[in-house]
Amino acid sequence: MTHDEIKRALLASYETDGGINHLDGTNLPAEESVNQLARDFMHILFPGFFDEKALTKSCVPSLVDALLARIESRLSSELEKSLRFAKEPRASELAREHTAVLLSRLPDIRRIVQTDVTAAYQGDPAARSTEEIILAYPCVLVISLQRVAHELYKLGVPLLPRMLTEYAHERTGTDIHPGAQIGTHFFIDHCTGVVIGETARIGNNVKIYQGVTLGAKSFVVDDAGHPVKGVKRHPKLEDGVIVYPGATILGGDTVIGENSIVGSNVWLMQSMPANSIAYYQGDTASIIRPRKKKEALLEEFSDWVI
Repeated sequence: MTHDEIKRALLASYETDGGINHLDGTNLPAEESVNQLARDFMHILFPGFFDEKALTKSCVPSLVDALLARIESRLSSELEKSLRFAKEPRASELAREHTAVLLSRLPDIRRIVQTDVTAAYQGDPAARSTEEIILAYPCVLVISLQRVAHELYKLGVPLLPRMLTEYAHERTGTDIHPGAQIGTHFFIDHCTGVVIGETARIGNNVKIYQGVTLGAKSFVVDDAGHPVKGVKRHPKLEDGVIVYPGATILGGDTVIGENSIVGSNVWLMQSMPANSIAYYQGDTASIIRPRKKKEALLEEFSDWVI
């Protein structure tokens, strides 16, 4: 086909194969602008870590001024686009209001993110410093940006929260929906292949490994066969839970009780009581029983820790 023939065929497809065009509609959030926003959030949350030159304490006020101004301008613009897409009549005004709310929450987000870094350092004997954690552990990026996106999600903002978490997903291989509620001291070791759904609830001091899925059993559909939005579909992990590599936990009514352990490659669609353990034994399906004393437990499952 010639260039002109390809052009005519594409233009014809825009007319006949609708649904993946966005023509004569609102201006959508720009991917690269949102990616830059994600990078700026990481800079303001972790000053001095992602700059080419060393940052002195005396320079911090001017750096924060510049970052806040840049984030405020870009965030307000991308929020307005998102809200116009949702046909919000007060898009411009709400964008400014939401921007102010999110910026005001940054100090609180930093306090929680610090607990995540602490959890990673304390949870991995291979880590030699918190600097190594922040610079080289993918969980820092994905959890930090999810916590930012979660604030926008709570404000009812469409598009933008998912785009922020998708930036981290592309970089880390971990997909955490901005709707997921996550407590303090959260650590994802190795990160790759983790999926955490929109209605998942995660308590404090929870640790999960690579390849873990917190997913849905099935979707509730309406009379037309369309998925019903907003239904609790994903599990809850209470405080102190550990989930080892490859485990799959499904269901909105599934609760993993506090201080419980889910072993590698276990498939769970039922709740577990507190202080219990689930694992495979040979070809037997997952077994749930009370945890043993800590010393015996560590010896029995020491080969799980990577």
